[in-house]
Order: sequence, then structure tokens, then C-alpha cells
Amino acid sequence: MGWIRGLTGAAVFSAAAAAVILAVRRASLRWGATDEELLAKLAGDDLLPRPDLVATRAISIGAPPSAVWPWLAQLGQNRGGFYTYDWLENLVGVEIHSADTVVPEFQIRSVGDAVNLAPGVALSVASIHEESDLVLRGAVGPDGTGAGAPYDFTWAFVLRPRADGSTRLIVRERYAYLRRWAGALVEPVEMVSFVMTERMLRGIRRRSERSPSRPTPS
Repeated sequence: MGWIRGLTGAAVFSAAAAAVILAVRRASLRWGATDEELLAKLAGDDLLPRPDLVATRAISIGAPPSAVWPWLAQLGQNRGGFYTYDWLENLVGVEIHSADTVVPEFQIRSVGDAVNLAPGVALSVASIHEESDLVLRGAVGPDGTGAGAPYDFTWAFVLRPRADGSTRLIVRERYAYLRRWAGALVEPVEMVSFVMTERMLRGIRRRSERSPSRPTPS
């Protein structure tokens, strides 16, 4: 009967591992976000009203939206980078160099501006309201370009001022699958996105808070 105990042990281990993976995935999809922020309607939500996957992440920044916005407005491989792990991104040849200063010519100005993820691979600005929100839209297909992408995607950055002069930066990703197999492409990438987004949020906070006079968020 040892084989039965072995099978039982394997089943218990598999169930426990699956539960841990599910818990980690749920946590990654809402890193830093409050329950209220998860349920809030944000800029860009109306572009994909029935998404198949949503990730909402957030961070408190001890600086007003006016100090945070310039860093958001120069996101992009063709602009100020993404404030993440440049060395890791550059291992695959995307040529990203995150800026440590605000560069006026890098600033996103209007709807339709291109925001590159990599050379030749760009999202488009779908909505922009200075010091309030920036929404990007597009997708990357199996060949690494936007051609033939099996999903639609929006990437929203929302700034919410707080009474103490600090800011909540909320980042929401929404995916709408256009093909049955789209999830097989998107789901693994989303875990990578979590790691990079967490680093990006911390990078934006560090740059925005450089002035010693900035308030410390509660």
C-alpha cells in the first residue's frame, strides 16, 4: 500500500503548490493597491470594457502630482526608459537607458504619440491629462512586434493627490483576448510584468522624492 501513500502525498504536495502559486499570482495582480483602488474606475477602463485579465498596482509617493508627472511623461524606450532593470532589458537588445533627470524633449505631449517598448515596438498614447493620467494602448504579438497580436492591451498611469501633499500612483493593465490561445502568451508575461512594474514604481518614487522638503506618505 506504499504506492497509495506515495500518490496521496504527491497529490497533497501538488495541491499545496497550486494554492501557493495561486496566492502569489493574486498578490502580484494587486501589489500595493487598496481594495478601493482595485474597484475604482480609472482612466482607460472604458477602452476595454470586458477585459480577460486586470492587474492594478500602486505606490505612495512623498511628492505632489506635479513632481511625479514629468517622470511618467517621459516613459518609453525612445524617451526616458522605464526606471526598471535596464541591464536585464538590455540583455535582449532593447537598448533602454532610464533617465535620472527630466528631459523636456522626451516628454509625451499628445494623443497618438508613440511610446516604444523596444526599437520598432510601440504603444500609442490613447489618453493624456497632465498631472492626472496617461493611458497607453497596443499589443505585442508572438513575433515581437504589434502585428498579429492575439490580444488588446491598455496601460494606465493615474495620479491621485492626497491631503498631506503626497500622491498615490496607480498603474492598471487590462488585457482583452482576441484569440483562444492568447492567455497562454499573456499569463506568463504578466508575472514578468509584475517584477518590472514593482521596480518601475519604486524608481519613479525615488526620482520624484529627491527634494528633502517632500512630505512622507502615510
